[in-house]
Amino acid sequence: MLQNLNILEIASAMARHAVQRHAVIAENIANSDTPGFKAKDMEPFSDAFARAQRTGAVEFRVEPITTGDPSPNGNTVSLEDQMSRSSGALRDHETAMAIYSKAMTMLRTSIGRR
Repeated sequence: MLQNLNILEIASAMARHAVQRHAVIAENIANSDTPGFKAKDMEPFSDAFARAQRTGAVEFRVEPITTGDPSPNGNTVSLEDQMSRSSGALRDHETAMAIYSKAMTMLRTSIGRR
């Protein structure tokens, strides 16, 4: 039963990561016409989780996106790439919520509630 509590914490952290990643992507999209703006993204949740296992602190890092060529004004935001990343963040959030929901169902079942 205590493993379910750990799963809840991990699912919650995964959902927070997805929400913060979506905010970074939204900032990129909002600055798609800003000269010199450099697109960013969050590190993968798996990297943050592995680091948290070693250090005990959950911290999500924002990193510059280094793929693609900048536009003539120096901007590195690709709207197509950002839409793809946004879909990935949504998928990660939905996965986290599904895990959370299943863990809660298992926890309720273990204490005799449905």
